[in-house]
Amino acid sequence: MIECTKRDDLRPMCPHCSTELRNVWYQPLSGIMGRRFIYFCGTCRKVLGISHRKGFWMG
Repeated sequence: MIECTKRDDLRPMCPHCSTELRNVWYQPLSGIMGRRFIYFCGTCRKVLGISHRKGFWMG
């Protein structure tokens, strides 16, 4: 089993520009059957990930 440890003394690094992630920006993505978000680095603006789609009944 992999242990999960909370660390508030470290900041994650952007995998694209290798700077500390101080700001993660996001934008909503529109769709017919739900709402998703795209997350990107506040420094280089490259995409870090996209949230999973949620159905309209899940908000």
